[in-house]
Amino acid sequence: MTNATPPDFEEFVAACGPKLLRTAWLLTGDPHQAEDLLQTALAKVWPKWTRIAPDRPEAYLRKVLVNCHVSWWRRRWTGELPHGELPEPPPGPDPYDGVVLGRVVAEAVRSLPPRQRAVVVLRFFEDLSVEETAEALRCSTGTVKSQTHRALAGLRGRLPARELLLDGGPRERR
Repeated sequence: MTNATPPDFEEFVAACGPKLLRTAWLLTGDPHQAEDLLQTALAKVWPKWTRIAPDRPEAYLRKVLVNCHVSWWRRRWTGELPHGELPEPPPGPDPYDGVVLGRVVAEAVRSLPPRQRAVVVLRFFEDLSVEETAEALRCSTGTVKSQTHRALAGLRGRLPARELLLDGGPRERR
């Protein structure tokens, strides 16, 4: 195995990286975990890059991203523990203020259980169909529909109606 970067990998990451980082952030709810998740997914895809179908690399990477996230919340966390006070973040604008969602909606999405959060992110932020979401999560379309229903009910309970209607808002597609 060589250390050379596969053709077009850097261009792909430069073009799709911000969108994939947003997806990772919505899945994890934490900017640092989102960066780790995206880096893990890119590291898994990099050795196989030349074999990935040239017409759907973003879908492939999105599936790897979701699978990595699912494996993270399925296993027991045995990571690092801070041993002191963390420094305050530097002053300045929040790098995620440009995300389409308002802070209130993002908080509500992050409060959903992991499976419901994954369904909401894939269906409404990545604009995948029920079938594509089921394929990415390796579950049935009925599971996607029921998780979507539960997630939207949970969001309705946490948010005023006007904040659910961003650009037409989340609507169930059949």
